[in-house]
Amino acid sequence: METTEIGSRSDFALWAIQRAQEIVTSEGAAFAIAARDMNDDALATTAAALGTAISEAMLEVFDGLIGD
Repeated sequence: METTEIGSRSDFALWAIQRAQEIVTSEGAAFAIAARDMNDDALATTAAALGTAISEAMLEVFDGLIGD
């Protein structure tokens, strides 16, 4: 994973946009396909993966704010 230095509000906004795009591309697409196919098992699995990706992104920025 690449480290990004966030020094301003605009840096944070750019990071958030880029992370959201990555999450939607990787996890959101699978979730949408499962919904389209009305596959309940895949929907549950992909929804969990989407939630995990969002949580991990939030923790990533939080960890960066409090330092290592």
